[in-house]
Amino acid sequence: MNEHQFSAMLAIIVPPIIEIITKNSNIDEKTAIFRFYQSKLYKELSDEKTKLWHYGPMTLYTMYQDELLTGSYDYPEEA
Repeated sequence: MNEHQFSAMLAIIVPPIIEIITKNSNIDEKTAIFRFYQSKLYKELSDEKTKLWHYGPMTLYTMYQDELLTGSYDYPEEA
């Protein structure tokens, strides 16, 4: 996947995660975006080599919540 395709993929993946964050947290969308973009998860998600973009928004949200609560997260096992 080239850089342009990957950027387009992120543009599709991130908004649903932000929506879940705002629905499940008492923060506005702007704050949710800022906090998510500052997370370790987003840093790894934005690296195509990690393949985190294969996971769905709910799985990525759960990983983000784990990061917030514990400072880390585990990669889900593939089925």
